Amino acid sequence: MAGQADHIMIIGAGAAGLMAARELGRAGKRVTILEARDRCGGRIAPLSADEFGYRADGGAEFVHGEAPVTRGLLGEAGLSLAPVNGARWTVRNGTFARDEMPERNTDAFYRVLSELTSDMTVTALLDRYFAGPDFASLRQSVVRTVMGYDAADPDRASVLALRDEWMHPGRGELGRIVGGYGALIDFLLAECREHGADIRLQSSVIGIETTDDGVLIRCAEGSSHRADAAILAVPLPLLQEIALPRPMRDKVTAAAQIGFGNVIKLLLRFESRWWTGIKAADLSDLLFVLSDVAVPVWWTQRPTEHAVLTGWLAGPPTSSAAQLDESQLIETGLGSLAQIFGLSLPQLKAELVAARAINWGNDPFSRGAYSYATLATRRAQAELASWDGGAILLSGEALYQGRDMGTVEAALSSGLDTARMLLGD
Repeated sequence: MAGQADHIMIIGAGAAGLMAARELGRAGKRVTILEARDRCGGRIAPLSADEFGYRADGGAEFVHGEAPVTRGLLGEAGLSLAPVNGARWTVRNGTFARDEMPERNTDAFYRVLSELTSDMTVTALLDRYFAGPDFASLRQSVVRTVMGYDAADPDRASVLALRDEWMHPGRGELGRIVGGYGALIDFLLAECREHGADIRLQSSVIGIETTDDGVLIRCAEGSSHRADAAILAVPLPLLQEIALPRPMRDKVTAAAQIGFGNVIKLLLRFESRWWTGIKAADLSDLLFVLSDVAVPVWWTQRPTEHAVLTGWLAGPPTSSAAQLDESQLIETGLGSLAQIFGLSLPQLKAELVAARAINWGNDPFSRGAYSYATLATRRAQAELASWDGGAILLSGEALYQGRDMGTVEAALSSGLDTARMLLGD
């Protein structure tokens, strides 16, 4: 079917789906996008500038590392990438310190990583090589990174996959898109429309059938759509919720071998950047603060002066907050900040201007935040991303086999690759 399909239906208007749609539209294909939400962007979720003073990101926020596809799109769109700078602080028992692992432990950890020849989970690595009391702080730091940065379960996460990420020289480079990721989605949408894409919102796909001449797609509200081919570009957990033909249904069972973590993200806007004036430490350069409270990670909007703190709870610890509604999550976040900075809850509430809390695991169209590699993930990705020339293809960040799984770059790259595969490029 490569190159022969004239009408392609794309299920999911996240970064992968929109990127695939743009590429196919530019090649002269007729493209229809079905999106379950009332907006495009998926796990890119821009919030109102009226609420936060800028177009804040309720989902993906940072551009990580080299990100060539993302940077290329930014160039096309005339958007700029602002570097993120500032200090990372850790607070324990009210004492602030710059967050640095002891040098000898860091060296030992990376030496073991570099010498590994077979894969194992993060937990197995720590149990085998760093079980002694001298490594307690190292173990805590590694586990915190795996859960907090990768949203991963240390009992499942692949060390070799994480080694590729941790030991890459560009890993620590972070940037933010001026105007937020929403500006990039706006550009992709405009490109899709310019090339004739038909975008249908609130169209939740519940089933796909193959026919003699392509596919028949059924939506929850009762509509049905025919096309020559379909690209299924939805978050990993949703693959199990869509009825598929038997061969494809058997294929997507491999998705269980790919880790998929959750994130709860809080955005709190205050009257002022009060944290720069606390007595405990000079935090005028604060970018990140890490702690052991309920919402353990917070960051500022440096180098801008927006009086917004973003809270982050990721990985297995999010299960403890699964039943909390948005107001309860905000209350938990404020309580965490009060503990970190030694302030009273009424003080913080008096300063609060706007607040949002997004639990991506409770979002019916995501069921979580982003993927990570387990011991079996690379084989599963190869299976899911392969194509036998049939009428249904899969795409999305979870299928990306490069170093930066779980990122917008991964989603954009996967969408691009899927479209080119269908076009026979």
